[in-house]
Amino acid sequence: MARKKEPEKQGNEELFIALNLLEKEKGIPVEFMLDKIKKAISTACKNNYGNEDVDIEINAETGKFDVYLKKEVKTEVENPEREILLEKAREIDPLALEGSLVGIKLDTKQFGRVAAQTARNIIRQGIRDSERGQMMQEFQSKHQELVSGLVERIDPKTGAISLRIGKAEAVLPKNEQIGGENVREGDYIKVYVVDVRETEKGPKAIISRTHPDLVKRMFETEVPEIYDGTVEIKAVSREAGSRTKLAVVSHNPDVDAVGACIGARGARVSEIVDELGGEKIDIVEYNEDPKLFVAASLSPANVVSVELSEDGSRACKVTVPDNQLSLAIGNKGQNARLAAKLTGWKIDIKPQSGFYGEEE
Repeated sequence: MARKKEPEKQGNEELFIALNLLEKEKGIPVEFMLDKIKKAISTACKNNYGNEDVDIEINAETGKFDVYLKKEVKTEVENPEREILLEKAREIDPLALEGSLVGIKLDTKQFGRVAAQTARNIIRQGIRDSERGQMMQEFQSKHQELVSGLVERIDPKTGAISLRIGKAEAVLPKNEQIGGENVREGDYIKVYVVDVRETEKGPKAIISRTHPDLVKRMFETEVPEIYDGTVEIKAVSREAGSRTKLAVVSHNPDVDAVGACIGARGARVSEIVDELGGEKIDIVEYNEDPKLFVAASLSPANVVSVELSEDGSRACKVTVPDNQLSLAIGNKGQNARLAAKLTGWKIDIKPQSGFYGEEE
């Protein structure tokens, strides 16, 4: 397309300063916004001139910003919005020929109020779309991961916590919080990103402090042997705020899986216990032999024997010393319940004497 050459002018500094600030504050690339601006200008030209066939030159480095409305050169004009007489075309470009296109430079100030509003609306929508896309990308990168969030607000009615996670926001509902935990605005807490969903209001991260994998990810962060694969977490069962059981196995005979997780003088596990507000954590040795695994899962109680059912129902009878019965069962049955979740076996516990505390 032929076009009359004009001296390059510097200008529109304010526009590019604003775009650069937008990139710094919102993380929205200047190139993305320039593309949106071009589309806005095309729409404004269609509304004002009946012609969206425009050539837009925007140079963020030089501040050059030119808009050319393209018209076809004709000896007889039938559609003045899209066509231009040959004589007038040659005033713009002396080499213009019939059938060629010439660019008529527009004064962007003449777009008018409607055009400016159109541009603003499209740019706003572009910002929203970009922020939405960035938020989704940020959440997806943290899917099923442990993240740290800043407590910005606690709803006085529902108890829900609004968290700032990077540049994104997420809500921790009351039922996903650890019971009795004292959290205040300005605190940093760790949460597990259970899922990421696209909703009408934008991307939403489903976060939790009660999910068993929260503890699993904490151990992966705290214990190098788990992170590098030397020690593997085989199973986790948890009643948030009260007790967690963790089954681990070592793939290196020289490394003690349980000891690695506990750390020197309990340093590693105590870090996690503190983060969880004093939640008790039992770390047991995983074993392919279900008898040994079930026996270990009832820690801290000692086990005399484990008898597996022969009907394939994954049920077993466990015998413990009489003085260990209440310890094996736990407060309100918690220890036995968590052991069953950890192993996948239904556990029936009985005392070694056969009597449950009654007089003979």
